[in-house]
Amino acid sequence: MIPYGRHQVSSADVDAVVDVLENQFLTQGEQVPLFEQALCGYAGASYAVALNSGTSALHVACLALGVGPGDTVWTSTNSFVASANCARYCGADVGFVDIDPVTRNISLEALAAKLDQARRQGTLPKVLVVVHYGGLSCDMESIRQLTHADGIRLIEDASHALGGKYQGRAVGDSSWSDATIFSFHPVKSITSAEGGAVLTRDSELARRARLYASHGVTRDTDLMEGESEGPWYYQQVALGYNYRLSDLHAALGRSQLNRVDHFIQARAERARRYTEALEHLPLRLPREPVYARSAWHLYPVELMEHDRARVYDAMIARGIGVNVHYIPIHLQPYYRRLGFQVGDFPVAEAFYQRVLTLPLFPELSADEQEQVIHALTESLS
Repeated sequence: MIPYGRHQVSSADVDAVVDVLENQFLTQGEQVPLFEQALCGYAGASYAVALNSGTSALHVACLALGVGPGDTVWTSTNSFVASANCARYCGADVGFVDIDPVTRNISLEALAAKLDQARRQGTLPKVLVVVHYGGLSCDMESIRQLTHADGIRLIEDASHALGGKYQGRAVGDSSWSDATIFSFHPVKSITSAEGGAVLTRDSELARRARLYASHGVTRDTDLMEGESEGPWYYQQVALGYNYRLSDLHAALGRSQLNRVDHFIQARAERARRYTEALEHLPLRLPREPVYARSAWHLYPVELMEHDRARVYDAMIARGIGVNVHYIPIHLQPYYRRLGFQVGDFPVAEAFYQRVLTLPLFPELSADEQEQVIHALTESLS
């Protein structure tokens, strides 16, 4: 079976982890801050807080922006559930925005209309979580222009997009947002086995994110109540969580980051091969707008004339590990119980009915990709 995604681990990655096992701290030693520095250097951000997952990163970013009960967070319904759950963890309400049929990201037109309605009703969100679906950055400057006057804070959910570009700059520099989130799950641009990060230009946001990620406990005397009792002393000054990344994971992530451009180039080459080979078929293929270069986490195609379930089964029977990204979040039973219904976001719902994700990863060989192309062509014939 050819999987839809697969990580690549080199001997250098193994050596980096073994060095920690044999010679360094396993949890919070020098590797975590070194990984954070490397992330800032690569993405162009000022601060990075490494965490144990992208979901944790979304949660602490919301907490750091003050999201709580009585607030509302909007996001794209075309995403994994974590993009919305982060608000619910904070006790906030969730709203969704429909997608653009070409980019599959948040629709600027739908966002503008929803903002106009919210202004009239006095229901504007505190935060908008902007999802870069499949590795393609949203048009962040335009989104910032739509939301800035209302004081809406922006979190880029770039879990798919490490290595992507927006207006020629690395996704993650947070020029148009308050914070950017990365995920280092095994099928993402790089892996730390599990892990994530918050990147920002805001020192206070970074400080709060780090505090929430580590039990709300600090040894910083500036944050304490009263005087320190000695070098051993710490205080819990907020209700935080154990979301810290270990040095083992950080060593793997830091080693992988050295090859991220190679990984993205390999993904882009395979995406181009798919596009060239599949253009004649009744499919809607992913495209890059002029303002962005995708990290190509996913290669999702839309079946315009065929039943998706039948094609999915046919591909699996041929040994091709296709997948579906995503079931719209608002259609999940948990969110249906909050009042969302079928028909609320028709573009995302129609996309879900047609989408099929093809295998795409750096070590996908030419022969394997030809098998995918041949199997899809046969399944559509």
